[in-house]
Amino acid sequence: MSQSGMTAGTTTWSHTGYAQRIHFGLDAVDRLNEVVREVGGRRALLVTTEGRLASDAGKRVVDRLGRALASLFSGVRSHVPTSAVQAAVEQAQSDGVDCVVSFGGGSCADLGKAVCYFVEQQAGTPGASYVDRPALPHVSIPTTYSGAELTPFFGMTDEAARAKSGGGGPTITPIAAIYDPTLTLDTPVRVSAETGMNALAHGVECAYSPRRTPEAEAIALACIERVARTLPLVVAEPGDLTARVAMLEGAVLGGRCLQNASMGVHHGLAQLVGGRTGIPHGLANGLILSSAVAFNADAVPYEMAAIARALGGDDAVDAAAAAAIDRLRAAIGLPAGLRECGVTEDDLDAVARLSQGNFSVQSNPRPVSEEDARRILAAAF
Repeated sequence: MSQSGMTAGTTTWSHTGYAQRIHFGLDAVDRLNEVVREVGGRRALLVTTEGRLASDAGKRVVDRLGRALASLFSGVRSHVPTSAVQAAVEQAQSDGVDCVVSFGGGSCADLGKAVCYFVEQQAGTPGASYVDRPALPHVSIPTTYSGAELTPFFGMTDEAARAKSGGGGPTITPIAAIYDPTLTLDTPVRVSAETGMNALAHGVECAYSPRRTPEAEAIALACIERVARTLPLVVAEPGDLTARVAMLEGAVLGGRCLQNASMGVHHGLAQLVGGRTGIPHGLANGLILSSAVAFNADAVPYEMAAIARALGGDDAVDAAAAAAIDRLRAAIGLPAGLRECGVTEDDLDAVARLSQGNFSVQSNPRPVSEEDARRILAAAF
């Protein structure tokens, strides 16, 4: 908590403990059928991508589901187009499924959560409280480090409008997650690097979120330390299972801290840039994070010093956290700026305008005007 704010504003809080079980370990996916039965599933909808489905890991997931696999949707695409959400919801309803299993990266988890959300809405039983039970329990199996597999919210994109929106609620949180490091071994190095920066960003923004709880803050700092230490190892030696285990644990921490904190200007701008330009969410995270951190540094100096220490930097140096993030981005081989990824000046102008209606941007610890948003984006360009 900020030294200047340890008064009424930071001593009143509510921490929600979601009904959620995490299974972590080598070959943990072999327990999939048992976990599905444990959450009450008998007719599961598997949500994934064509590529993941065709992989050896995909065949393993299908095999482990066994007779519980009643429906298969493999049309997941990046940024979760609303058309894919509609198709998956219709399929879930027509096939009479009673649970969802998502397998893949953040887009797979988000589409799985979207199915649960809209089925609840259309059934007239939307969850309103943490004590409510989900209409469709969701078991998530991540293969990247996005953190979406543990959170109660999802994003989706209207491709015609080039705009991202979302939804969620207390019953949309996956009720179980299976983390099997062996399933990440065939994740491309670039995807590991990008989604690893996404996990880091979760920890960073949670650590200075005005809505964080003490537990969320502690988990966030642990996330930052673990990701900063292990992501370069994963990128340098993708087949190193020890590094993959440690990095996946960092992703767990990133997802967990999000459950009791809000995101800020960084995630808001990354979502808007991705929705408009189509660049991967993790990549947008990696390129904008240091600029957003530099913008927030003066508003949360105590928190920023803790973040710098967790990053392995020197908290006595101005902008230490931002500099450490930039060094990490360069070390794992991500581009230096948005320009290199096809983002244009017109895109920056449009995103800056849209920022004023974005919840995450407005939840930032320092107020963000349209001009501020444009400056952050320009620094990341």
